[in-house]
Amino acid sequence: MRQGREGHQLYFIGAAGGMERVLVEESGLPFAGYQEVLAGPVHGVNPLRVAASLFRLVLGTVQSFTQLRRWRPQIILLTGGWANLPVALAARPLGIPIAIYLPDIEPGLTIKFLQRFAQKIAITVAPSAAYFPPGKTTVTGYPLQRNRLEATREAGLKRFKLDAARKTLLAFGGSRGARNINMALGEILARLLHDGLQVIHITGELDWKRCVEQVGDLRGHPSYHAFPYLHEEMGLAFAAADLALCRAGASTLAELPLFGLPAILAPYPYAWRYQKVNADYLGERGAALRLNDEDMPNELYETISTLIHDEARLSAMRDRCKALANANGADRLAALLLEIGGR
Repeated sequence: MRQGREGHQLYFIGAAGGMERVLVEESGLPFAGYQEVLAGPVHGVNPLRVAASLFRLVLGTVQSFTQLRRWRPQIILLTGGWANLPVALAARPLGIPIAIYLPDIEPGLTIKFLQRFAQKIAITVAPSAAYFPPGKTTVTGYPLQRNRLEATREAGLKRFKLDAARKTLLAFGGSRGARNINMALGEILARLLHDGLQVIHITGELDWKRCVEQVGDLRGHPSYHAFPYLHEEMGLAFAAADLALCRAGASTLAELPLFGLPAILAPYPYAWRYQKVNADYLGERGAALRLNDEDMPNELYETISTLIHDEARLSAMRDRCKALANANGADRLAALLLEIGGR
């Protein structure tokens, strides 16, 4: 981030060959510059891959140094990922301050290493402070998109043509989807619809075709609303729902509480334990239930059916979830960056 004539300018550095460019383009933010640098994994891979990654790291550090010297940012925000390391190494001799934002509760190895370069670490929730030296963290909350903050239940019900008197399940797994969630839901979909539930199902683009084939004629059921992906309208889906079925990525720590939306969380089993920690955080506070991935085929219908028809329990979960809400994550993170960067 650098101070320009008309406010601050934003620049982005991502990993060469990564998916960052697509995300930057979809964000709609007016970045003043974009650069890709070489980087690679050095943990959990074979020795040859480590050697190749170290070579790419050296080159990426040189690339980062050249780019940072050209842009001269006032502050650098790191969020984890391979490209962060060469950027951090290049920033040190240039004297550029660094802040880190940790979206999940538990930091990964990259952030654990990078924290030594940072002036401050912004965290989503207070328990993350236990992983860092005393006084180094600030609770900002998770930066939420505007379409989440502005969504209302009335607008959501209208958009998806839902009956306000009936309960609505929102099932999703991110832009790529969650195949195990999709498959388990597909197996019980007819029973849920027969029970009178309305279902908003976001399959993910990669699993859309398979899901359509699995549900068959139910695709045209008036209470089943399936989409490969929702972007701007995702906030409306949250607002319209009474119960969510989803993974436990970092965004759930903020999105579910914002809407006071109880959830059945099925942590992705191959993402170390980050999602399990996130799910347990919400579960221990009475805002969600954790259902392990391998248990979904046998337990999903009963879990959904029991919970969504128990209004007293659902209401208590809604209140406990809402109590965790923090809608000002983006503003607080921006304020921290301005403070560290000297405005």
